[in-house]
Amino acid sequence: MYRHIRGEKIFKRALTLTGIIIITLVFGILLTLFLQSLPSIKALGLRFFWTKTWNPVQNVFGALPFLIGTLITSFLALIISVPFSIAIAIFLGEYFPKGGFSNFIKNTIDLIAAVPSVIFGFWGFFVLVPMIRLLETKIGVMPNGVGLFAASLVLAIMIIPYAASIGTTMIKMVPSSLKEGAYALGATRWEVLRNVILPYSKSGLFAGILLSLGRAIGETMAVTMVIGNANFLPKSLFAPGNTMASVIANEFTEADHPVYLSALIEMGLFLFLVTFVINFIGKKVIKRATKNS
Repeated sequence: MYRHIRGEKIFKRALTLTGIIIITLVFGILLTLFLQSLPSIKALGLRFFWTKTWNPVQNVFGALPFLIGTLITSFLALIISVPFSIAIAIFLGEYFPKGGFSNFIKNTIDLIAAVPSVIFGFWGFFVLVPMIRLLETKIGVMPNGVGLFAASLVLAIMIIPYAASIGTTMIKMVPSSLKEGAYALGATRWEVLRNVILPYSKSGLFAGILLSLGRAIGETMAVTMVIGNANFLPKSLFAPGNTMASVIANEFTEADHPVYLSALIEMGLFLFLVTFVINFIGKKVIKRATKNS
């Protein structure tokens, strides 16, 4: 008995120590990014985020093209992926929760989530980009192939597993008594899905979409390989561009000026804060939905 109590105390202390280390690490990263961003913050101020020109040769640094590129690719990827994510969640959570085919779909989704982003970048560059180039030729657009649209498609595929996985869990948590009551009142399966299952699990589905958005905003390698890496405001969805993450990956090793390097780190700080807020809100929504169930 004494050994059991002592072991439990040691385990709790280890968990507490682990939590303290993680919190310290997160705040250490945040503090490091902030301190390294100070030269850029002092030199450029808030105009850094609405200046259109990025020209390190002339020491002109404006993050607006990268901010716009990040927003376009992330939200377009979200719009493309959401119908597929919700459809997969309904399929696995309600229609086929068990069975060999269901397990195959689950394993496939898990595999997509586990594939390194550079592999998606290779696939996008060698397979998706030529297909987009053909589409651009047919619709009379400059056939670049690479660009915001290609990056959005790659991102959409990459973020599907996140919303689909959380959505499946939330749909499975819908109480069977609610569904059985609806069926007893004469509701069809579609009516149960529309009026019972989706309203009950909508907060969890929304949280999964938020977490997918956070994943899309911070993606680097796959986007860098197919977005075209152009440091100007995009004029169309098919135009080359850059995101904050991709410009950091491309130019970090080339930064030979303190403000230049600090400007890149400031974009990293901004990405850190945005993804932290999005993930924090998503986790809170999931926690509330779990308690309500």
